[in-house]
Amino acid sequence: MVSLSPPGADFGRPAIDFDLPGVDGLRHSLASSRSPKGLLVMFICNHCPYVKAVINRIVRDARGLATLDIGSIAIMSNDPREYREDSWDEMVRVSRALDFPFPYVLDETQEVARAYGAVCTPDFFGFNAGLELQYRGRLDASRKESAPANARRELFEAMRQVAATGRGPAEQIPGIGCSIKWKQP
Repeated sequence: MVSLSPPGADFGRPAIDFDLPGVDGLRHSLASSRSPKGLLVMFICNHCPYVKAVINRIVRDARGLATLDIGSIAIMSNDPREYREDSWDEMVRVSRALDFPFPYVLDETQEVARAYGAVCTPDFFGFNAGLELQYRGRLDASRKESAPANARRELFEAMRQVAATGRGPAEQIPGIGCSIKWKQP
């Protein structure tokens, strides 16, 4: 398992459209996922210890963002042949067990992850109402272990600022996570 940090936000970069199958049996796109004040696109998976350390916080923050008119979607782009935990059946199970308040979709071709420049799980892309990138930082100070319960909610605070002003914070701390498991040719 390789740990990586994504690059900082390329402020203003437009969100890239997608059309992916969700564990709810529906197809999800950029248009169907966004809300009036923005969209959080997350690249996650089931097996990664970094994701496991924060998944309950991701669910909590996605619920909070929904009250601010920010939509959320989670995309799984890993090659499930590398880790059985990232299989479709496990995506369905995890989504139901944790009552995800957002679509959990499969990027089987990995084209969406490549288009976004996602490098790890978790990798967060926060967009404003105009679907311009405003946040590419971490969720909070968690790593392979959850940060203390009182840790600053960096992603949530940044997206609250995006909802209010259309702009993210100038200072953003990059996240860290497991490398995306790219398919071998």
